[in-house]
Amino acid sequence: MATPDHKSPNVLLQNLCCRILGRSEADVAQQFQYAVRVIGSNFAPTVERDEFLVAEKIKKELTRQRREADAALFSELHRKLHSQGVLKNKWSILYLLLSLSEDPRKQPHKVSSYATLFAQALPRDAHSTPYYYARPQTLPLNYQDRSTQSAQSSALGSSGVSSIGMCTLNGPTPTPQQSHQAPGVGDALRQQLGSRLAWTLTANQPSLQTTTSKGVPNPVARSVTRPRREGDAGGAVEVTEAALVRDILYVFQGIDGRHIKMSNTENCYKVEGKANLNKSLRDTTVRLAELGWLHNKIRKYTDQRSLDRSFGLVGQSFCAALHQELKEYYRLLSVLHSQLQLEDDQGVNLGLESSLTLRRLLVWTYDPKIRLKTLAALVDHCQGRKGGELASAVHAYTKTGDPYVRSLVKHILSLVSHPVLSFLYRWIYDGELEDTYHEFFVASDPTVKTDRLWHDKYTLRKSMIPSFITMDQSRKVLLIGKSINFLHQVCHDQTPTTKMIAVTKSAESPQDAADLFTDLENAFQGKIDAAYFETSKYLLDVLNKKYSLLDHMQAMRRYLLLGQGDFIRHLMDLLKATNAQFDSPEILKRLDVRLLEVSPGDTGWDVFSLDYHVDGPISTVFTRECMSHYLRVFNFLWRAKRMEYILTDIRKGHMCNAKLLRNMPEFSGVLHHCHILASEMVHFIHQMQYYITFEVLECSWDELWNKVQQARDLDHIIAAHEVFLDTIISRCLLDADSRVLLNQLRAVFDQVIELQSTQDTVCRAALEELQRRLRFEEKKKQREGQWGVTSAEEEEENQRIQEFQESIPKMCSQLRILTHFYQGVVQQFLVLLTTSSDESLRFLSFRLDFNEHYKAREPRLRVSLGSRGRRGSHT
Repeated sequence: MATPDHKSPNVLLQNLCCRILGRSEADVAQQFQYAVRVIGSNFAPTVERDEFLVAEKIKKELTRQRREADAALFSELHRKLHSQGVLKNKWSILYLLLSLSEDPRKQPHKVSSYATLFAQALPRDAHSTPYYYARPQTLPLNYQDRSTQSAQSSALGSSGVSSIGMCTLNGPTPTPQQSHQAPGVGDALRQQLGSRLAWTLTANQPSLQTTTSKGVPNPVARSVTRPRREGDAGGAVEVTEAALVRDILYVFQGIDGRHIKMSNTENCYKVEGKANLNKSLRDTTVRLAELGWLHNKIRKYTDQRSLDRSFGLVGQSFCAALHQELKEYYRLLSVLHSQLQLEDDQGVNLGLESSLTLRRLLVWTYDPKIRLKTLAALVDHCQGRKGGELASAVHAYTKTGDPYVRSLVKHILSLVSHPVLSFLYRWIYDGELEDTYHEFFVASDPTVKTDRLWHDKYTLRKSMIPSFITMDQSRKVLLIGKSINFLHQVCHDQTPTTKMIAVTKSAESPQDAADLFTDLENAFQGKIDAAYFETSKYLLDVLNKKYSLLDHMQAMRRYLLLGQGDFIRHLMDLLKATNAQFDSPEILKRLDVRLLEVSPGDTGWDVFSLDYHVDGPISTVFTRECMSHYLRVFNFLWRAKRMEYILTDIRKGHMCNAKLLRNMPEFSGVLHHCHILASEMVHFIHQMQYYITFEVLECSWDELWNKVQQARDLDHIIAAHEVFLDTIISRCLLDADSRVLLNQLRAVFDQVIELQSTQDTVCRAALEELQRRLRFEEKKKQREGQWGVTSAEEEEENQRIQEFQESIPKMCSQLRILTHFYQGVVQQFLVLLTTSSDESLRFLSFRLDFNEHYKAREPRLRVSLGSRGRRGSHT
């Protein structure tokens, strides 16, 4: 091999065949021809050329055979091989070793298995992209029929390198019975490899496997059926790669080619079944045809939506972005078509470095395919969406780790979101809402009247809020535009927004939108916050200075919530004698008396009510619902105040009557009983008044006032005011959950009124008796020196006195019944208080029964109060 001729590839290949088969040059002529065809073809396995993957497969196979030491040795050897630059195609070497280690008797489970590389034969007239015959599944894999050296092969247990323990990669370790054959292992190896290579050549000809002793193939073997070319009549048609390239370029545009057509049933491009293609070319063609399918999917979406006006500006922007990407894609196709046309004009043959091949197309279309896949995924995800919801769908695809895809989606998002940001800036800087197709997340109801503008006219469409805008930001955006419209339409303030908001810059182009997306947390948030604070501050200043909002709120507290005591005492007829005279005329003219609907048995106390007229901008805070709550609270407080006045009158009457009736000692027991019961009621009413006035009204008002002072917009004031009303409604027992407690409290109030009526009746009878006795004594003094009265008149007087004295026990009995009923109602009220979830009500029950008088009379109350005391001790 020292001469140059001995170094030619043909000589080396022939020597390799002779060495593997262990025969002479004449005997390996057929195998040598087959090897030449294999090397000269474009035969390639349908696996990825990954050196690391093949090395891992080898190590896994060694590990599976419990040869961990060999696996470790292989890893070390592969590392050393990888560090040296002697071999360029390391993957091919590893792949060859792995393929040789497999047993050809195993049936391949898939086309891409390693055994397929050597288990399929090439036709003699193979071209650069040959057609591969499939090995018949019924082929008997009998090694004795393939080689005359099968005896030595079977002695080693299996064919090929896989059975040699000392030099194989995944073969079992030789058994002791095989150790005496060690000197002939080399010959056996050559015979087995020769047997394997000979079988791969004749695998498709089971009846013509034998050759002559000189190695010349049987003449019958030359009569193998060849595939038909495109010009042949009938049967399969062999398709050249150049024809496939031309078809693929048409498929890229969504046009069916001659051999590649769209399958409507499977919704994909497929190569015609009659075309003779090897699996490698067919798979490459299918992979390339995917671009045409993606193109059709995107083009169909844009064609349908571009003509749909209801799709809105955001949707049209999305279609424009897709068209822009397709335009870049068409530019690539025009370059490919030009290249193909140039090759046709110059007659460039397929296979040269400058020619257009399927593999080159696969490389050149890699990036466009990623872009089209991303666009197709966006199209699928955006189906049925419009406006802000469509922008959210596009924004969701920016959350990817692939910088290439993220850059593409961000570019599309900048185009899609431009209309949304235009809507937004027009709304927050001008208060104008031009949303014809309902794409913006702020909705307007034109049927709402001006007095309900703040509450009902403008709302948020939550489904249209883009995902790159937070809920807090969207709420501020709503408030900004709503404040501007409220100032113009309700407050009649026509101040230009340029004087309210210092910064006014809109998204004039998609590039502005793109720049804004790069700094959502700072630039965009800063614009929203600036407009929000300045607009809200201006609105609150107008309401407080021009419409006296805070003064009206204090007036509600003083009059409707009985916060001004002297006014309640003198009522409306003494208005100018109270501190109300110092209030603003604007407030006094809104204060009025309102008579409720009269029911049978009602007195003036029951139908009297105060009213406060609100209109204009302040009616936004003091709505009709709020005023109805104020009316309910006033009626409750008015009734409680009435009980206080009644008991005051009872105490005054008792003190006066005690002095007048001290000459009637028999009546002192009745007065004492009235005094005891009135004292109990006074204690109850005073404790209730303290609870309502200080724990409910004053504490809630203080919280409201602090929130109002710190409010940043009108919504904060409205929310704080609603919380204030809800709190006093609940704690004054006026809500639905406290209905039973309120009924018991009203029963207590009724007993107070009943005591007043009973005491008035009893004292009136006693005073009448006293007047009769005084007249009788006066009559006796008028006749001096004579008997003042006759015996008959004296007897009549004594009988009348006796009748009065007999009526006193009835009076005491009536008072005892009233006391018993009152205490029963109070006991039930205390039981309900102790079981309430409100802590302030439980403390109220403790104050009402501070001396445990009712606890001793009611066992249920005793248990409840005891458990309450234990809870209090732990805290």
